[in-house]
Amino acid sequence: MSTGRRRRAPVQDGKRPVLIAVGVAVVTGAVAATVTLWPSGDAGAPTGASVTPGRTAAGSANRTGAAPPPSPTPTRTYPLSRAPLTIPAVREHTPARGPGWRPASGARVVVDDAALADEGKLLADELKLSYAGQTGAKDGDVELGLNTGGADPESYTLTVKNRRVTISAPGEAGVFYGTRTLKQEVHGGGTAPEGVVRDQPAKPRRGFMLDIARKPYSAAWIEDRIRELGDLKYNELGLHFSDDQGFRIQSDTHPEIVSKDHLSKTDVRDIVALAESRHIHVVPEIDSPGHLGAVIAAHPDLQLRSVAGTAPRGTVDISKPAAASIVDDLLNEYAGLFPGPYWHLGGDEYQALTVASPSTSYPQLAAAAKQAYGPGATVADLATGWLNARAQVVRGHDRTARAWNDGFFRGGTVQADKDLEVAYWTGKELGARPPVEYLSAGRKLINYNDEYLYYVLGEPQTFVYPTGQRIYEQWTPLVVRGTTPVPAKYDGQILGGSFAVWSDRANSQTQDQVAAGIRMPLRATIQKLWDPGRPTTLSWTDFKNLANRLG
Repeated sequence: MSTGRRRRAPVQDGKRPVLIAVGVAVVTGAVAATVTLWPSGDAGAPTGASVTPGRTAAGSANRTGAAPPPSPTPTRTYPLSRAPLTIPAVREHTPARGPGWRPASGARVVVDDAALADEGKLLADELKLSYAGQTGAKDGDVELGLNTGGADPESYTLTVKNRRVTISAPGEAGVFYGTRTLKQEVHGGGTAPEGVVRDQPAKPRRGFMLDIARKPYSAAWIEDRIRELGDLKYNELGLHFSDDQGFRIQSDTHPEIVSKDHLSKTDVRDIVALAESRHIHVVPEIDSPGHLGAVIAAHPDLQLRSVAGTAPRGTVDISKPAAASIVDDLLNEYAGLFPGPYWHLGGDEYQALTVASPSTSYPQLAAAAKQAYGPGATVADLATGWLNARAQVVRGHDRTARAWNDGFFRGGTVQADKDLEVAYWTGKELGARPPVEYLSAGRKLINYNDEYLYYVLGEPQTFVYPTGQRIYEQWTPLVVRGTTPVPAKYDGQILGGSFAVWSDRANSQTQDQVAAGIRMPLRATIQKLWDPGRPTTLSWTDFKNLANRLG
């Protein structure tokens, strides 16, 4: 704030204000001291500013009558700026000298393209600035722009210079991420440092998955997580909404399967719209052919039964066409509700394949496999055929499908479709295949490593709640299974990763406890997906303190 000792000269002929020096004569000595007045808005005395002897306020000679020496023009010398402290950290910052930028009265957000109106209005609201649309930027403004070129659309450049901010990117997502960086820079009254940030993510898929099937979460809670994810530059929200314990989204084709506590389609549309405004794709998951207990409860005729009459929980009989029909009805119905480019098909833990001899225990499955794929086909082939058929359904809606790694089987007559992405979560399943088997076959993989990234409510079996520190200090996207990384040559096939909340023991934590428990793991995970290198700038303690400061 100006103290009255600083003032700005009026602007004339379009020129920038000039500095005015006001002299104060000292009548008791042979010299006069000069007090320099600086433009308002610069905090503190400038480095290198001097008091010039020998001048009066009017610039006359001193009392000795000698001609005064010329008075130097006051200049402000700033130290080189430091890189901003944000989560995730920016990849590159070129320092410069200058006052930096902070929101001020009268400052605006302007855009050079109408497509950036949403990003501009959001930032203006967050920083309490006015939104001026497509108009020229002036001092104090933030200007958002799109530039041409083949760069990563999630990359951006943020320039702080001449008391204004410019954020430019090849795509709207990149501009949005630049606004997230600026928001963190000025959080709590801070200043965006002078210079240029050039930033982009290391991995294109940066996800958070939420199991709302076993534990219903309110729409408001999910929307709060979306805002949190957006500020951290995540770009995927997975919703696992169908399992043995519940089916949690309104259905018009099969209302009989929907649990009493569920999200309406209006709720989901609002969630999707909010996510899209933060450049987050919502990835739906209807897990099949296992984990369909909520469907079986309404359609008990679809339950798989062994030759001995046992009925493994949540497992449909995939030899029955009606089982495929109901799942396909749901996939087609929800394709209109979830417009994003990705779909999760599940495919894990099909109980028919966990027994010693599937063909002996489930002869109907063995017979269906041979009928569909030839005399040498197995129950595993039938399960793979099921997965491929569901992938074909979502592919018809221009979706890219993924499935859990234990839904892919070694050998056999039928192979999983090549474009199916592997959601690798564990190496503990029967007949486990290491990540390199998938990668060496050319498959693309998303890292859900249950050793680091699984937050399982109630900590059943061998699960323990993951910590942000362990993720921050030990995990990278190359650590797909256990604690050992895959060879670096496969880095390009690992699309990214996802932190997952599973609600196995639904009542062990409240929604608020879940939000608090995942807070630091989410921040550590995004740091490693944005820049997978080993942390060198901030220790875990410093990183945690920064997270607490940023809120």
